[in-house]
Amino acid sequence: MGEDRAPELISGPLGEAEVAEFLAASVIPIRLATQGRHPLVQSLWFTFDGTRIWCSTQADSLLARRLSRDNACGFEVAADTPPYRGVRGHGVAEFHPDRAGDLLAELIDRYLDEDDASLADWLRSRLDNEVAIAITRLRVSTWDYSGRM
Repeated sequence: MGEDRAPELISGPLGEAEVAEFLAASVIPIRLATQGRHPLVQSLWFTFDGTRIWCSTQADSLLARRLSRDNACGFEVAADTPPYRGVRGHGVAEFHPDRAGDLLAELIDRYLDEDDASLADWLRSRLDNEVAIAITRLRVSTWDYSGRM
């Protein structure tokens, strides 16, 4: 299983604590890139526990199939509006089917409000096929243009 260590900083202005704070506070989807015959970038809800990025998908999805063949992945968390700052990097994906229920509940609470009850119900109805993904061994680069904004 993955290492429990903070993301390794490769470059950029944000320090370790700032990276952790940014990832923990960002309620925007992560863009996750996988390899295959053609590159694929998918947006997923995520959460960060200080050492791992967690997201989930259906066990039979293209993303899950690709990560089963090659668990290396790239990612980016960045808003499309000012101030422009973000974290990008790469890591290794691990599947945790036993954590899918708790993670899905956490992601629903994080990303949806009470007005989205029908979407939350639909997501929960697919729980039998859901799998949690932990992205470990994170190596990241950061940027922060907020001083210029």
